[in-house]
Amino acid sequence: MPETMTYAAALRAAMRLLLSQDERVFLAGEDIGVYGGAFGVTDGLVAEFGEERVRDTPISEEAIVGLAVGAAITGMRPIVEMQFSDFVANAMDPLVNQAAKLHFMYGGNVTVPMIVRAPGGGGTGAAAQHSQSLEAWFAHVPGLKVVLPATPQDVHDLLLAAYLDPNPVVFLEHKLLYKTEGPVELRSRAEDTPARIGEAKVLREGTDLTIAAYSIMTPRALEAADGLASAGIEAEVIDLRTVQPLDIDTVRASVKKTGRLLVTHEAPQPVGVGAEVVAGVCESDALDYLLAPVARVCGQPVPMPYARELERAVIPQVEDVEAAAKELVNA
Repeated sequence: MPETMTYAAALRAAMRLLLSQDERVFLAGEDIGVYGGAFGVTDGLVAEFGEERVRDTPISEEAIVGLAVGAAITGMRPIVEMQFSDFVANAMDPLVNQAAKLHFMYGGNVTVPMIVRAPGGGGTGAAAQHSQSLEAWFAHVPGLKVVLPATPQDVHDLLLAAYLDPNPVVFLEHKLLYKTEGPVELRSRAEDTPARIGEAKVLREGTDLTIAAYSIMTPRALEAADGLASAGIEAEVIDLRTVQPLDIDTVRASVKKTGRLLVTHEAPQPVGVGAEVVAGVCESDALDYLLAPVARVCGQPVPMPYARELERAVIPQVEDVEAAAKELVNA
């Protein structure tokens, strides 16, 4: 039976399962041991599995990801944590030029089974260097998979799916989701996970428009859909869950049913994942079903402000999604 858990606890349970199931799995990152990580996600794991399996590292993201690459290609299954996703900028060489490419460069004879976990997004007043949404960076790199779970169940199941993948996965967790709660059915083996990287999920059926979202914008889209329903508008909400690979077929099928598409993400709009979703629809016969131009509700293209009201103005809110959806339906 499912039990109610926080997003952070469901994620921790997935790591506990992997550490228990596979002796090749180890965790590494800054202050993930006794301190439990910057957001407490690894709390208690060092007491259970010891310092060899839950490793505190020096303050060097390049060293942490380089460690993961070397361990992965020699048979280990590292899961490394960045304190903030912004800090992956310091590790782009081992991630982009090594981890993403080695399987291809060695003709498939090498695999790089590693997971880079990183909390991202704004809303915490952490300002410009600790609040970015960088998924489009990673999605643009051939060889990297990019996962952004929105619910406690999905963060549990998708981490297990990432473990099963033989090559690198960038696993982005929104900071505001860590304390959210939901029903979680814990898996007894990684292989029992029903989640698959590259599969979207329809969370709410609707007939008037499609809202495609991921990460923190998924619960906001669902909340907006509730508001729209009270106005007589039935929105279909799709959680993309992963942005590389992107399940565009699910979005296309929904658009053929609803005739309208709104895409929302917290990351800045220019050259974002939303543009790829729109292109994927317009490059198919789903284009013929559109009754109105597509719409995007995305972050503003500015560094994240510190001031609360300015930060809120930069990040899409529930009311922004709802207003855009009403405009789209009434166009």
